[in-house]
Amino acid sequence: MPFPVERPRRLRRTAALRRMVKETRVCVDQLVEPFFVVPGGGIKNPIPSMPGIFQTSVDVLVEEVRESAGYGIPAVILFGIPERKDETGTSAWDESGVVPRAVRALKRALPDLCVMTDVCLCEYTDHGHCGILEEHRGVKDVANDATLEALAKEALAHAKAGADVVAPSDMMDGRVGRIRRALDEAGHAEVAILSYAAKYASAFYGPFREAAQSAPAFGDRKSYQMDPANAREALREVALDIAEGADAVMVKPALSYLDVIRSVRDRFDVPLAAYNVSGEYAMLKAAAANGWIDGPRAAMEVVTSIVRAGADIVLTYHAREIAKALL
Repeated sequence: MPFPVERPRRLRRTAALRRMVKETRVCVDQLVEPFFVVPGGGIKNPIPSMPGIFQTSVDVLVEEVRESAGYGIPAVILFGIPERKDETGTSAWDESGVVPRAVRALKRALPDLCVMTDVCLCEYTDHGHCGILEEHRGVKDVANDATLEALAKEALAHAKAGADVVAPSDMMDGRVGRIRRALDEAGHAEVAILSYAAKYASAFYGPFREAAQSAPAFGDRKSYQMDPANAREALREVALDIAEGADAVMVKPALSYLDVIRSVRDRFDVPLAAYNVSGEYAMLKAAAANGWIDGPRAAMEVVTSIVRAGADIVLTYHAREIAKALL
């Protein structure tokens, strides 16, 4: 008797069958929603390159996050735009600054919410780079070790305000270990570190830089963010951050780096996040606005691909629309 011909379509025939054999499942518990916080009150400024995303003051932020929490989104990550910027980014560790105020307000209003904070200087420096500058042979660049001290102070200010997770995104060497030591010595050993371990010098950050008002005033960030061509280097970066005390690691961006996400997932047994960044979001929104794609369906497909590649956690501006779709 001949062996029967395989017919994979049998298990695709009905919606119920497709649900039963689905290999990758996106869950609302995997989502982190980013927010941009500004000083003042009653502010909800639309970001032109990111339709549906806003800069919000702390009072508006609380109401926006309350709505997201109602859809089951368990976590947010905060990016602050300060009242003033200077050469060394001193507003970054101001305990009365916009991010600490936002953290305190969110934890009062939604105590079960996981509040993450971005730890970097780019939003706070008047030159837009991610650290303190030094000049060597007539060329300005970010000073690694001086920046570590500033980042440690920033992380500590966020921890004191009640942040559950601090997320250094600067890509300085040794910053995870320096932040871990600062938190532990100050009695904040319970605060977790989610390291942007493999953050690439990507072209997909443009809309974010508009939202966070953090575009470099000169040059670029290629001397500290990773070369998009390098995958093996990402594994070295992740290994270093885990050794320094990172509780979870991140690959950023996501869509052009699904291979890196998979490699990190296969090599390391720690929680893995991926950031579905502003440019990736903007592309989908622009295409959907022109009627070229089904926007909500494409957003779900994108997030599914990131989870399929191995991410446990997805930071995405699509979080709310994905959460609604999952209800």
